Amino acid sequence: MRRIIFFVLAATVSLGAQAPSGPDWSSLEEETMRHFQALLRFDTSDPPANPPGGEKPAADYLMGVLAKEGISAQVLALEPNRPNVVARLKGNGSKRPLLLMGHTDVVNVDAKKWTHPPFSATRHDGYVYGRGAIDDKDNVIAVLMVMLTLKRLNVPLDRDVIALFEAGEEGATRVGIEHVVNQHFSSIDAEYCLAEGGGVTRQGGAVKYASIQTLEKLPRGIVLTARGASGHGSIPLQSNAIVHLSDAVAKIGKWAPPIRLNETTTAYFKRLATVSSPEDAERYRKAVSSDPAMSASADEYFRANEPRHASMLRTSVSPNIFQGGYRSNVIPSEAVATLDVRMLPDEDPPAFLQQIKKLINDPAVEVAFSGQNARPPGTTRLNTEAFEVLERNVTKHYKTITLPTMGTGASDMAFLRAKGMQCYGVGPATDVEDGPKGFGSHSDQERILENELHRFVRFHYDVVAEIARSR
Repeated sequence: MRRIIFFVLAATVSLGAQAPSGPDWSSLEEETMRHFQALLRFDTSDPPANPPGGEKPAADYLMGVLAKEGISAQVLALEPNRPNVVARLKGNGSKRPLLLMGHTDVVNVDAKKWTHPPFSATRHDGYVYGRGAIDDKDNVIAVLMVMLTLKRLNVPLDRDVIALFEAGEEGATRVGIEHVVNQHFSSIDAEYCLAEGGGVTRQGGAVKYASIQTLEKLPRGIVLTARGASGHGSIPLQSNAIVHLSDAVAKIGKWAPPIRLNETTTAYFKRLATVSSPEDAERYRKAVSSDPAMSASADEYFRANEPRHASMLRTSVSPNIFQGGYRSNVIPSEAVATLDVRMLPDEDPPAFLQQIKKLINDPAVEVAFSGQNARPPGTTRLNTEAFEVLERNVTKHYKTITLPTMGTGASDMAFLRAKGMQCYGVGPATDVEDGPKGFGSHSDQERILENELHRFVRFHYDVVAEIARSR
């Protein structure tokens, strides 16, 4: 018995000596802010507005930081000024890798509209201001700090942890995620990935809920082209292309494609009801009701008051561009409208196009998909180890509920989900009041709370460590 006790104690002491100590977050916060400000100060907006532009300054900076820490990294570039950086921490290979993503490009700016210069990374009243502060250099810095911390603490890993700092997310995916997926997929192939697309919602300074993006709608453009006889404006014609096109657009504007729920949206509304007012909760429960009358009642309210929720119930259609005519006294022979369609992940595009044609029912109006690059469909499950870890750490760090969410916009995770990768969108806490005030993503005063940036880094690290470390 004494020998058994001795060996158990010796093994315990040995394991304790090998176990890495936890991160010293107080010292890491200064480093986090230093790297974050450095990245924000690089103008990585799209090259057409910033020649030669591109993400190279940020990529070079990241390569330098990674090299200094001895982290293996490589540059993958279709165009020299628009490189992607891939870094890897090796695990023992007993589990498939985990991929972490953040994009280094940002949308363009009109510097005259900014109170603080857009690439100054100004710190003021507890915020950091700058283009990319919440789209998406917050994720870039979180991924960077996770990689640095895992390496420094020599955390033993069951999985490789891969970081992809990508280019071109804001509109040039051919140089970014498409190039990496199509030409270098083996360098990022993983079981799970974490990227932008989710976030934590605060209201009145208090956390309300966390969203983890598990699905996203797929953007497609549909073009309506009406044709008719041209003529003098003083003699109205029944074949007037603008009249036919206007009638077609009006039909689409009044049409609501059928409601179709999936695992993510069903869970979203059910969980949202648990943290909402009694009136709102009743509507959210109605939205997932099997009774068509009840779901229609909720949908009617959403369409008038919560259009984002209405969009989550269906494939959505929004007529956004209308072109026709060039003189007031000339009847044009052609008029064109462009529809922004956001399809549910399992939508059948050709069948949906036929629905549009049937709805318009006008031989004078041609209906066709635009040349817009289509993103591939894919799904992410909720019953995975990664989602369980995310939920657990949302509770730990934010003390709130997790809502699996279907994004109504688009993210680069679509290209990975199409390959079978289970991808989850995450993000820091932001105030719901910030958007209407002009402080949100893509705004003229984009900003992030310093304390929420640091909380997001801690959350991100704990999630990655729990998913990837050796047991």
